[in-house]
Amino acid sequence: MENTSQKKGPYRADQVGSLLRSEPVKLARAQRAEGTISAERLREIENEEITRIVEKQKSIGLKAVTDGEFRRSWWHFDFLEGLTGVERFIAESGIQFQQKQTKSRGIKVTGKLDFGQHPMLEDFKFLQSIAGDHTAKMTIPSPSMLHFRGEIEKSAYNDNAEFFHDLGLTYKKAIQSFYDAGCRYLQLDDTAWAYLCSDEQREQLKARGLNPDELSSFYAKTINEAVADRPEDMSITMHICRGNFRSTWISSGGYEPVAETLFAGLNIDGFFLEYDSDRAGGFEPLRFVNRNDLSIVLGLITSKNGELEDSDEIKRRIDEASRYVDLSQLCLSPQCGFASTEEGNLLTEEQQWAKLRHVVEIAEDVWK
Repeated sequence: MENTSQKKGPYRADQVGSLLRSEPVKLARAQRAEGTISAERLREIENEEITRIVEKQKSIGLKAVTDGEFRRSWWHFDFLEGLTGVERFIAESGIQFQQKQTKSRGIKVTGKLDFGQHPMLEDFKFLQSIAGDHTAKMTIPSPSMLHFRGEIEKSAYNDNAEFFHDLGLTYKKAIQSFYDAGCRYLQLDDTAWAYLCSDEQREQLKARGLNPDELSSFYAKTINEAVADRPEDMSITMHICRGNFRSTWISSGGYEPVAETLFAGLNIDGFFLEYDSDRAGGFEPLRFVNRNDLSIVLGLITSKNGELEDSDEIKRRIDEASRYVDLSQLCLSPQCGFASTEEGNLLTEEQQWAKLRHVVEIAEDVWK
């Protein structure tokens, strides 16, 4: 049951991207922070460990391999800080999850946005060099996240329309730059849409002076402008998540409030959707999928703990989803990465690999 999406991703068995940082990488990053090893030595160690985990991904049976985001401390800040016009700062507090809070870190837009010689281009080139016959998958935060998590200084932008226009152009350049570096499978990670699914979070956005419906419109338009002229042989997907830090979460709510905007309105090739708990609601919003070339990757396997799901239950849920989207357009993955931040979720590396192997085995059984 092959379709065109299987030639370039998403794949029947896929993954979101981040992996638990290995002990050698954790130690080396700590040593680099203390100044006891050089940046060059840190990169050598990262290269060795990334090579190891890429081989592991291949051996498990995944077609798309990632570098596990081993060179990052966060899934989004590290990339966004590399954009022209963006600076990092130490925030007053971290991001609040259920009973847990992240380290303090923030970003602010201090000048006009642009994309130049971003360090992650070299990171991708290394992954590409060791991917072999497998697809090297690159993950970056969606453009929405710069607005959603960043502070915008009025000296840089005093007008929303101008900001989002420049943001779209900046990402268009980023997409072309990664393509020129060899990338054919790019994923935009985006937690903002999950906030727009949550009644509680929508009220908090209003309290910040933001209009959730206006945000939805700005975000969709910006993403479409960014991906508008991508090469035909490049696949761009989006991962939508309700928060993932040390196995905790932020928001709840099904996809219904944004489903039509996402599934009928965004000109991308696939969605990685969190579906591992009842916080994500049912499959009914998938009725807005009106394109037969749009892939829906069901995140039915949780990355938040090491317990393996019942295979028959996962197959039953895939069957349930196929009432709304043809089985030929569906795929399977974990609901999120295993380490959205360098601290990682509360499971072992062995359990992580068992989860990914579980995804592959179930997918092989469903899509024979």
